[in-house]
Amino acid sequence: MKTVLIFDLDNTIYPVSSIADNLFAGLFRLLDEHAGTINANDQDIIAKIKDEMTRRPFQYIADKYGLNDEIRNAMENELRTMSYDLPMQPFDDYHSLRQIPFDKFLVTTGYQKLQYSKIKQLNIKGDFLEIFIVDPDKSKQTKKDVFGMIMEKYGYRPEDLLVIGDDPASEIKAALELGIDTFLFDPKSIYPDTISTHRSQDLKGVLDVLK
Repeated sequence: MKTVLIFDLDNTIYPVSSIADNLFAGLFRLLDEHAGTINANDQDIIAKIKDEMTRRPFQYIADKYGLNDEIRNAMENELRTMSYDLPMQPFDDYHSLRQIPFDKFLVTTGYQKLQYSKIKQLNIKGDFLEIFIVDPDKSKQTKKDVFGMIMEKYGYRPEDLLVIGDDPASEIKAALELGIDTFLFDPKSIYPDTISTHRSQDLKGVLDVLK
């Protein structure tokens, strides 16, 4: 029986698309200004980078597309100081999950200042026993490391936990490697072939898993 829930943040508790235009405007402008220095097919690559920035941490994207030092450093310098101070709302389905009387943790990857500002604007800090921000800019720690640390600190077994997230290559993969059940939240069915213990297009599908 599950007694512990571990949540991802971006695109799991709230939709990044709801803040993307405001949040990424400066970064997208930097990409456009460096058109011609990234790849022979720059416009296609830039479009892909912009899309992935709404779903994955920047460091992974920069590595994937081989961004040169000039544009990478410019974007990282901006990301290190960014925060988000406009109103934010979680997915409607999240409200039904925040009342579940289980131990709950938030484990998210990103720049600390920015991630904490989102947590503040969403007013969700009180929903969690602990919050962990995995910041690749500061540490080589991974979500897998954090999941293991949570189990060790609180004496949980893998079968006690359910990890809820949207990224098959991040929290879902890390949890499965530790023998932890996963819930892949995939509202647009982007990952139909991804291995996950459970999956749904609706976040409230978590409730069915816990019955």
